[in-house]
Amino acid sequence: MDRLISLEPSNVVAIRLEQGQKCYGRLTLRNVMYTMPVAFRLQPMNKARYTIRPQSGIISPLTTVIVEITYDFLPNSSLPGSFPYCDDSFLLHSVVVPGAAVKNPSSTHDTVPIEWFTTRKKQVFVDSGIKVMFVGSMVITRLIKNGPLDEIRDVLEKSDPDWKTVDSIDEDGQSLLHLAVAQGRADLVQVLLEFKPDVEARSRSGTSPLEDAAASGDSLIVELLLAHQANTERSESSTWGPLHLATSGGHVDVLKILLLKGANVNAVTKDGNTALHLAVKERRRDCARVLLTAEANPDIGNLANNETPLHIASSHGDDNMVKLLLLKGANKNIRNRSGKTAYDMAKEHGHTRLFDALGLGDRLCLAARKGEVRTINRVLENGALINGQDQHGWTALHRASFKGYTDVVRLLIEKGANIDTRDGDGYTALHCAVESGNVDVLELLVKKGVDLKARTNKGMTAMQIAESLHYVGITRILINGGASKDIENKINVGKHSPPAFANKTGRRSDKDTGMMKKKINRVKALGGGFEKSTSPFAMV
Repeated sequence: MDRLISLEPSNVVAIRLEQGQKCYGRLTLRNVMYTMPVAFRLQPMNKARYTIRPQSGIISPLTTVIVEITYDFLPNSSLPGSFPYCDDSFLLHSVVVPGAAVKNPSSTHDTVPIEWFTTRKKQVFVDSGIKVMFVGSMVITRLIKNGPLDEIRDVLEKSDPDWKTVDSIDEDGQSLLHLAVAQGRADLVQVLLEFKPDVEARSRSGTSPLEDAAASGDSLIVELLLAHQANTERSESSTWGPLHLATSGGHVDVLKILLLKGANVNAVTKDGNTALHLAVKERRRDCARVLLTAEANPDIGNLANNETPLHIASSHGDDNMVKLLLLKGANKNIRNRSGKTAYDMAKEHGHTRLFDALGLGDRLCLAARKGEVRTINRVLENGALINGQDQHGWTALHRASFKGYTDVVRLLIEKGANIDTRDGDGYTALHCAVESGNVDVLELLVKKGVDLKARTNKGMTAMQIAESLHYVGITRILINGGASKDIENKINVGKHSPPAFANKTGRRSDKDTGMMKKKINRVKALGGGFEKSTSPFAMV
C-alpha cells in the first residue's frame, strides 16, 4: 500500500477567486484503512500564500475530514499569472497511529505532534501530487472570452455546485451564455448548457440569451437554447422579444424556428408593434411573407397611432409590400388615430402609384358595377388604373360586362381597357358577358375584336359556356363573329356545371347571383339571348 488517505473528489483543489470575497477551496481527506486511525499533516509549498485549516488531525477508519484551503488574494488584484491551472502544490503526510484518540480538527494549529511525521520508527507516507486550480467568476468569464473549450469545461466540472459558477457574470453584467452568444460560439453554448445555467438570465440591458441570439441571427444557438426551454416570448424587462429581433434583422431561418416552437406571431413589442409592423418598416418582405403564412394579423394597430402594417407600407410607398398585405386580406379601410386610411397615407406622401390598389381601384370597380359613367371618369382622372384588378382579379371591364352596362364597357374600351385581361380563374370580359347573357355587351366585345378562343383555367371557351347554358341566340352571335364549335371538347361540356354558379360565386354577392339566375331564365324564355337586351337585361 502506498497511500493511507484518498483525496476527494480529486487531487486538485479548486480555489474560487472573487473580488472582495474570501477565496478558498475545500479538499476531502478519506482514511482508506478499515481498522486503523490515520494522522495527516497538509503543508503548502508556498506558505506565504495559503492558509490551511486544519493543518493536521487524526481520521478514524473509513471516515473523512474536510480541509479548507484559503488563498491570499488581495482586493483589486488581477488574476494569477497562470490560470486556471497553477504550479503551486501541497505535501500531504500520513501515518498509521494505532490506538490514537481522534481529536477535533478545528484549529489551524497542529493538533498532532509533528514528531509523528518525522520519526524514523514509523512508516510515513508523503503525497506531493496535490495541485491547485483557480475557478470562480473572474476566471470563467476570462476563459469564456478567450480560453480553450477544454479548460472551460474543466473549470465548470471542478467548481463546487453550490458556487453556481455556470451562472457567473462579468463586470458588464453579462452572463456566460450572453458572452458565448456574443461570440457566435454554438460549441461553447452547448457546453454551458450541459451544466444547467439560467437560460433566462438577463443582461444589464435586460435581454435574454435567446433574444441576443435571435438578434444576431444564429439559428444553431437559437435551436440549442430552445431545446433547453428558453422562453420565446418577450419578458417585461425587454423592449423587443426574440420574434421581433429576428424579424428586424431579416433572419428568416431564426424566424421560422421560433414560430415552429410556438412563438406568438402577434406578440407586440413594448411600444405595441407586432413583428409584421417591423417587417414592413424594415422592408423585410421575406419575413413578412413568413409571418403572414403563420397567420399574422395584418390589421393590428400599434399603440403609438393605431397604424396597421398597411398604413406603414403605404406611407413608405412600398408597392410590393402593399400588394402582399392586400393579398393576405389586409383591411384598407382601417383608420389610424388621425382618422387616415392607408390610401390617405399614400396620398399624403405622394405615392400616386398606390392610389389604385388602396382605394381608387375599388371605387372604379364599384362604379362599373353600378354603371356610373360620371364616377368612372372622375376616378380615372384621379389616377385609377383602368386595367387594375381587385383582390379577385376582376377589372372594371369584367364587372361592367357581367352586369351588362354597354355604355360603361364602351367607355372603358375607349379609355384603353384591355378586353382580353384574364382574372384568377382565366375569365375574360367575354366569358362574363356570355355567362350572364348580356347580348349587347357581347356584340360590342365581338365588334372590338375580343379573343373568341380564350379559355378559362378549366379549358372552357365562351362558346362552351353558351352551349352549357343553352343560349342559342348568343351561340349564333359567337359563330357570326368567327367562333367555332370545339368538336373535341363538346362531348365534355355536359360534365361541367354552369360556370356562373360553380366557379365564380365567390366573386359576386348573393344578390348578384339571384339576379343572374332570373336573367338566365328570362333570356331562355326569349330565345336564348338572341334578342336585344332592352327587356331581359334592364333589371341588372
